[in-house]
This record gives sequence, structure tokens and C-alpha cells, in this order.
Amino acid sequence: MYVLLLSISCSVAVSVLLKLARSWQLDLGQAIAINYVAATILTLSLLQPQPHTLLNTPNTWGLLSALGLLLPMVFLVMAMAVRHAGIAISDAAQRLSLLVPLVAAFLVFDEVLTNRKLLGMSLAFAALSCLLIKKGRFNPTQARGLIIPLTLFGVWLGYGIIDILFKQLARTGGHFATSLLGAFVLASVFMILVLLFKRTRWSGRNVLAGSLLGLLNFGNIYFYIRAHQLFPANPSLVFASMNIGVICAGTLIGAAVFRERLSKTNLVGIALAIVSMLILFSAA
Repeated sequence: MYVLLLSISCSVAVSVLLKLARSWQLDLGQAIAINYVAATILTLSLLQPQPHTLLNTPNTWGLLSALGLLLPMVFLVMAMAVRHAGIAISDAAQRLSLLVPLVAAFLVFDEVLTNRKLLGMSLAFAALSCLLIKKGRFNPTQARGLIIPLTLFGVWLGYGIIDILFKQLARTGGHFATSLLGAFVLASVFMILVLLFKRTRWSGRNVLAGSLLGLLNFGNIYFYIRAHQLFPANPSLVFASMNIGVICAGTLIGAAVFRERLSKTNLVGIALAIVSMLILFSAA
């Protein structure tokens, strides 16, 4: 069970670091680029991928390219969501992204829709609606009024699409560690090219922050994979523990450390998210 706790801790720590980025005056573009470089090095060191096999599977390059673009872009959107909406709500929106591949499972992969799954999905949509509502009057003419719902929706949809791409990649038969390496390399190249085009002046502070971000990001993935390996017969236990654990931990840290004020509607949304995930994974 300790591997699940480590994965949850790394996931929430990523959100905390993104929350602190502004007060630490970090360039998130640089930090995210170095993050993927660090994740690439750690994948090579610990997961023992086989990069040469990518040359023998050209059918996966389209998926890898999509992941290479989406991973850094969604990371930037997540950083904006954490900054404007807070850790608790952003983490909940990310975990509710499970709903996107779940819908795809019925529409694309021909999974059977049961009443329990339908109930869980309905509650998840209701939870997302509650999370998107921030306290105060919504003014669509103000940029900030649009930033919060748009970034939260981007987190939800972006991570959901990434999950679908990973699931599609798994169906090709490729080794997950090797595919993950390819996605990390492409994400690194994409971000570095963007920074070079902008003629960004690199800073040691951003490199250190990016290295820490990469360690935490990789740790989240690594311990998550290890949890699935340790509980091969109980994937629903891993799914439920991870998603619910992150939402609960993110809520506690956001309120206790950063004094994030959650409205009653937001709290209802987090509660609905937990209930919906319990129902969905009990139906899996």
C-alpha cells in the first residue's frame, strides 16, 4: 500500500510546486521542459525501456507525436488552473478526466453500459459542474472570469484525451515503458524548440525547479505502475485509491497550507467526485 501513498504524494506535490511557481518567480516553460528531460533520464535508468523497438513500430508514431504535444500543453493548462482555481479543485478536475476515456470505452471500444456505470458517470458530470462554479458573480466580460472554467475544463478534457491515447497505445502491443520514453522525448523536444524560438534566457533556478518537477512527475507514474504490478488482480483498488486519495489530499493541503476557500458548491462537487469514482470502480 505504501506505493499508492507515494504515488498520491508525488501527484499532490506536483500541484503544490505549480502553486508555488509564481511566488518563486519561476518560468514554467523552462521548468516543464526540464521536467520532461528529467523524466526521460529517470525512465531510461529505472524502467529499462527498449528504444530501438520504436523503429520497428511506425504505427505508434502518430500516437506518440500527439502525446508529445499534449503532455506539455496540458501541463501548462494545469499550472494555470492551480494558480487561478487552487489545488483542490484542479486535482479534482484532473481526476474526473477519467470520465472522458470511460465515455470513449462505450462509444469507441464497445464496452457494455450498465446502470451502475451510468449512475457513476451522471454523478461525475454533476461533480464537474459543481467544481467549475467559483464563489462570486461570474462576469464573462472579464478575462479572469473565463480563465477559471476554461482552465478547469482544459485540465479535464486534456488529461482525458491523454488517457485515451495511452490506452490506444497499449492496444498496439508496444511496451509501456518504451512508449512512455518516446512520449517524454518528444515532449522535451517540443518544449525546448518553443523556448529556443522565444529566445528564452535559461536560469539555474528554473532548471532546479524543473528537475524537481520531473522527479515528482516521474515518481507519480512510476509508483502508480508499481501499484498495478503489486495488485494485478485488483486494478479497481489502485484506480479508486489513487483518484480518491489525490482529491482528499489536495483538498486538505489546499485548505490548510494555502488557505484556499471552497464554496459549499465546490465541497459538494468534491464529495460527488468521490462517490462517483467509488460507484464507477465498483462497477468495473
